[in-house]
Amino acid sequence: MWKKALQPIDNSPLVIFRIFFGFLFACESFGAIATGWVRTNLVDVQMTFSHIYMDFLQVLVGPQMYVYFALMGFVSIAVMLGWRYRLNIVLLTILWAGAYFIQKTSYNNHYYMLLLICFYMCFLPAHQYASMDVKAGRVDKKLYMPRYFSWFFIFQVTILYVFGTVAKFYPDWLDGTFTRLMYQSANIPEVFKEVFTQKWFYITIAYLGIIFDGLIVPMLLWKKTRTLGVIAALTFHLFNSATLHIGIFPYFALSFSVFFYEPEQVRRLFFKKKPVFEVTDDLTSYGTQNFLSKGQLYVLSAFMVVQVLLPLRIHFIKGDTLWTDEGHRLSWRMMLRSRVGYTDFIVENKDTKTRSYYPLAEVLSTKQAARLTSPDMIWQMAQVIKKEYAAKGEDVAVYADSFVSINGRPYSRFVDNTVDLGNVGWNYFTHCPWILEKPF
Repeated sequence: MWKKALQPIDNSPLVIFRIFFGFLFACESFGAIATGWVRTNLVDVQMTFSHIYMDFLQVLVGPQMYVYFALMGFVSIAVMLGWRYRLNIVLLTILWAGAYFIQKTSYNNHYYMLLLICFYMCFLPAHQYASMDVKAGRVDKKLYMPRYFSWFFIFQVTILYVFGTVAKFYPDWLDGTFTRLMYQSANIPEVFKEVFTQKWFYITIAYLGIIFDGLIVPMLLWKKTRTLGVIAALTFHLFNSATLHIGIFPYFALSFSVFFYEPEQVRRLFFKKKPVFEVTDDLTSYGTQNFLSKGQLYVLSAFMVVQVLLPLRIHFIKGDTLWTDEGHRLSWRMMLRSRVGYTDFIVENKDTKTRSYYPLAEVLSTKQAARLTSPDMIWQMAQVIKKEYAAKGEDVAVYADSFVSINGRPYSRFVDNTVDLGNVGWNYFTHCPWILEKPF
């Protein structure tokens, strides 16, 4: 197994993936500006809900985020072209980490996947062919890489689809409840919506989703079904792109297909003029420039273990994640449920015992207020309110009056409104006892 992992293979899959990756990242960066995503989420707001312990990123909020995303777009193009690749892939990783951790109002799983792949790419020499670095003589042209480079990407895609499949085995997916709601709210022409919301259609889509997520990786791994798998992936992702408008994710997911094909096939398709790489059994003849050090392998191995453990944490947190939302992020629970609700905050002066509603509309955008259905964001808002009053010399208790609806069910009280959320800590890996039990 280890000998096969070390076997040198043509590096065309990694090189063409670098080009796809940089191009799609540039589309993500410039597209976020052009569509108003940056303005809505990071400019025309007083604050953002950053990931917990990332509050220091609030200094970035404002018009400067236009420059931030434009810079990220140009850095992405540099990665695509292989211009000073090592510097730019690290810079892109840092920039995207900042953009990812600064807000949760518009959370998407593909934002997380982009960050993970950035991390892998920081270690890999994806610029040793078809790059400006080679043309300028900054790096030597290489035609090969060890096979385990491809395995990194296959592993990460497998994690995504395995956990995405398992998450769908719950009643509201299996009976089509969620897929029906998804198409009812989709921004598609009414003529299609009438078809998509018929029971035979949304039930079919629900089970095709399970079948696709569960079988796509085995199909791509097995030579006899590989091309059929790519056709299925094209159909699945392009349909989702057209009906659900989920950004670059469908095309990003498709780009991983290059790691499942034989490298020589990838070379013939994308780099017809590239010399054929002749494989020999003598590993010592290749040198070590294209192989990771033991330290780097240890880091990536630990990183991969974390990728397995993070989605598993929901099984060790009390309660149903569908209701509590604890552990939902970073667990590949993709397009899985409709979660809506509202939260009001009641502020009580501890000295005078007077109570008043906090004016959320003066602080949050409509979109931000609508996202106050997740416990971490509710807790964070309570901390913001407490600090605001503390700055005025008032010691207050902060209570949340929160109601949530899952997949169209009646609204139910989500948070214990007798608990002072301004005076409790956040449990990152355990259950927060102030979240009420699931009502269904």
